[in-house]
Amino acid sequence: MSDLTELVDRYIAVWNTADADARRAAIGELWTDNGVYVDPLFEVQGPDAINAGIGAALAQFVGHEIKLLGAVDAHHNTARFRWELVPVGGGESVVEGFDVAVAENGKFSGVYGFLDKAPAA
Repeated sequence: MSDLTELVDRYIAVWNTADADARRAAIGELWTDNGVYVDPLFEVQGPDAINAGIGAALAQFVGHEIKLLGAVDAHHNTARFRWELVPVGGGESVVEGFDVAVAENGKFSGVYGFLDKAPAA
């Protein structure tokens, strides 16, 4: 479980990395080469596409950061965890959700996100 918790901590850090090159390097160490990220807004496969997708999301929420909400619940090769997007320095969350992550050989093969709270379109 601690390995999955560490992977989730690194995953949250990726979402808080504005520098595209640094983020891409971290994604390469975190996901398998054919790993996927899927949520209600986009579905991407592979480190370059995951980097581009996260970069696009970050561009929409400049001045915000992702934080874990509670502990990571993990068993075998699967983890689930809640998170929130909040203004840097504090304030009410703008987005909240939970993700389910599946790992193989110490890397994510898939992360599947769900949104519990999102801004109106």
